[in-house]
Amino acid sequence: MTKDFDYIVVGGGSAGAVIAARLSEDATCRVALVEAGGTPPAREAMPAAVASLQLDPDCDWMFTADPGNAGLGLRDRIMPVPRGKMLGGSSGINYMAYVRGHPGDYDKWSGMGATGWSYADVLPYFKKSEDLAPSNEIVVDGAAHGTGGPLGVSVRSPVIPAARDFVTAAGATGIPAGDYNGRDRGGPAGVASLFQTSTRKGQRSSTYRAFLQGEAEARPNLTIITHAHVTQVTLSEGSSDLAATGIAYRDVDGTEHRITATREVILSAGAVGSPQILMLSGIGPRRELEAVDIPCRHPLPGVGKHLKDHLHCMMFFPAPGIGVPVAEIGVSAGPDALRAPAGPLPADPADDATLPPELAGLKAEAERRVTEWATTGNGLVSSSLYDAVAFYSTGLGDDHSHDAQIGFVPCGYDAGLLGERFRLDLDAFFDDPAKTLAVDAQNIILLANPVLPRSTGEIVLASNDPFDAPVIRMNYLTDPHDLKVMVAVMRKILDIVDNWPGPVKPGPLTVPRALAKKHGYVPGQPPSDALLENMALHYATTVYHLVSTCRIGDVVDADLRVKGVAQLRVADASVMPDIISGNTNAASIMIGEKAADLIAAHAPIPA
Repeated sequence: MTKDFDYIVVGGGSAGAVIAARLSEDATCRVALVEAGGTPPAREAMPAAVASLQLDPDCDWMFTADPGNAGLGLRDRIMPVPRGKMLGGSSGINYMAYVRGHPGDYDKWSGMGATGWSYADVLPYFKKSEDLAPSNEIVVDGAAHGTGGPLGVSVRSPVIPAARDFVTAAGATGIPAGDYNGRDRGGPAGVASLFQTSTRKGQRSSTYRAFLQGEAEARPNLTIITHAHVTQVTLSEGSSDLAATGIAYRDVDGTEHRITATREVILSAGAVGSPQILMLSGIGPRRELEAVDIPCRHPLPGVGKHLKDHLHCMMFFPAPGIGVPVAEIGVSAGPDALRAPAGPLPADPADDATLPPELAGLKAEAERRVTEWATTGNGLVSSSLYDAVAFYSTGLGDDHSHDAQIGFVPCGYDAGLLGERFRLDLDAFFDDPAKTLAVDAQNIILLANPVLPRSTGEIVLASNDPFDAPVIRMNYLTDPHDLKVMVAVMRKILDIVDNWPGPVKPGPLTVPRALAKKHGYVPGQPPSDALLENMALHYATTVYHLVSTCRIGDVVDADLRVKGVAQLRVADASVMPDIISGNTNAASIMIGEKAADLIAAHAPIPA
């Protein structure tokens, strides 16, 4: 393998895969894409198998976070923070919500000094990627969408009736139906809709599948290096003008390799990985680097700072006749998704020979449904079951935008997922976990998500060992405003449930048993603000939308060039000047598209 390239892209995730694919369209450019993980497993294509990808060390970095004021009720106060570790990155392990944010988010960026990143500037890049499939199920602002791009975007088929009911109920509370990716995102009243998802014909459309798989990865001028853990950016020596010259990485055997970039190194390792690599390279806050015995090559105080994330609180409601039984979800996602620790099948398929009859039948049914999905692209397996959403303003903010998002999940979660992924102590949370979480139980979940948080955290190095996970300090709910907004969103959810259409209604909110006792909660009666606050403080958890740790203005300029270091850029969610009011994956892909043009010095796409 050659060791000399024009461009080296570190991280093959939501932005990095896009950048490598676009730069390598120029056959004269030699591009290396360096990824710590490997090629996604086959089940990555199945939307309903998402839970089996998170906390799988072959797909996930397995990070955990210090949750700040949140997470009081999580086992050992450990909050998992899933981050994709494979080609496609977090676009391969997320819940596939295709959400761009509010137009005002990007105009705010521009007002913060990010010239060229207004909504009018970035809309063409969203459209460039997109291939929106037609659907009669949603209202679409056609001028805001693209067709023919590499990224599949669609609405699940068939639609679960409860998802439509959620949109109707939101409308009854004053949130009209519309296109949340439209040019005004529904206006001041907000908008409710079925989810647009990054899927095509029932399969996940990760950036690996959309941008790399097939034609791009076969290009002779694109070298994809997998299972390569980048340890540092190599920097020029003996010159007053510091410049990136390449990278060092270790392969699976621990052997160190070095490759060089004649033009640029682009870090696209995400909001955790990019600041970590900068600091390991001696670029960052001087005192923090010296504290872990890393010589400071270039002091840049903003590296790792201003971390923001979305935090959501799950609200469970028993919903006989409305919710989808958990067994239906697991079976539809296939036998791999049913394996331990989250499911009833053994972790090792070799042990299937001794399955009892009931589990053998479960496995056979799962295999049948996966075969059906592979043929038609339809069925429960074609969705992550994150099926509908509403955006609106609580009236508590002073910002331009909707500050609240409510997600709708038409099913409960099984015991394995709640215990492993969300770290819930099930006996402390539910009065009767076996009954509430039985495979035939019907529940729904609504997710209260303040999307313009004011609390900020940081990423810091645990040591100078590149294989030590960095310390992720979320600092959730440290700004009192965020808790006020959370309670307001939780009350809005109760209002939506009270306005559920049709003769069959969801039951009363499931309140954690210890908190119900402490606050004297009576099922069916309105909970107090103090109870809702405690639910958020104990059980709210990450939506894994980490951003802004190498943000424009502090660490990089508006062209994404690292300040004070030539030939080095950062291009991923870490460069966002501030968090957007919605899921962040679509914006990360947009950043990849725009970054590729900036790097190649193309003229911006006309609005």
